[in-house]
Amino acid sequence: MKYAIISDLHANLEALNAVLEHTDSIGVDQVVCLGDVVGYNASPNECVNVIRERDIPTLCGNHDAVACGIEDPWGFNPIALSAALWTREALSPENLQWLRELPDTRRFDHFLAVHGAITDRDCYLFTWEDVVPQLAHLEKEGFTLCFFGHTHSPGIFSSDGMYSVDDDSKFAIGVGKSFFINPGSVGQPRDGDPRAAYGLYDTERNEYELVRVEYPVKIAAERIVEKGLPHFLAERLYLGR
Repeated sequence: MKYAIISDLHANLEALNAVLEHTDSIGVDQVVCLGDVVGYNASPNECVNVIRERDIPTLCGNHDAVACGIEDPWGFNPIALSAALWTREALSPENLQWLRELPDTRRFDHFLAVHGAITDRDCYLFTWEDVVPQLAHLEKEGFTLCFFGHTHSPGIFSSDGMYSVDDDSKFAIGVGKSFFINPGSVGQPRDGDPRAAYGLYDTERNEYELVRVEYPVKIAAERIVEKGLPHFLAERLYLGR
């Protein structure tokens, strides 16, 4: 079975559509969303509608939680906060309710899916040292593979260290070790590559692949400015930062 693992869409409709067109073209069996469907960018209702129409299993990210009012914006910088409050006002009542009902974790046959960390969707896993405390929680859940998002940066972490991630190259997931894999961000990449990023997981081959997809950044950036959101949010899309 082939899974497309998408995360941190952040209301970027152009990036989301480009990624889903790509997954459709290669024949993915199931798309899984690790959360943060909304926040930062200018198309929150449109992105939620796409996810709902496709019935894509989705987690509650920290921006989703703040936008729908089930979590306070502790730790949000002024730009993130202004975008979150704008998003809360922009979302339809139906989409607000949908966000409120999203789970924090999802279990699949071959992996566990979370937004930040297994124990806390607001927790960032940037380094191997960040991941190590989560290994026991993964074992307790009965899995050896966990997909997570939140940092907007792709990464592969194992119980024995961190592995480099190369675009469009297959990574063999070793047997006998535990892995935490971040597919990067669809809607606001922060690793210096402005292309939308997502992950492909082939359960039969036990292989993972990081995929980059071009999308019309200019259109997404212009939407941000048109809606009166901070210009910085538009500028960073061109830089992938």
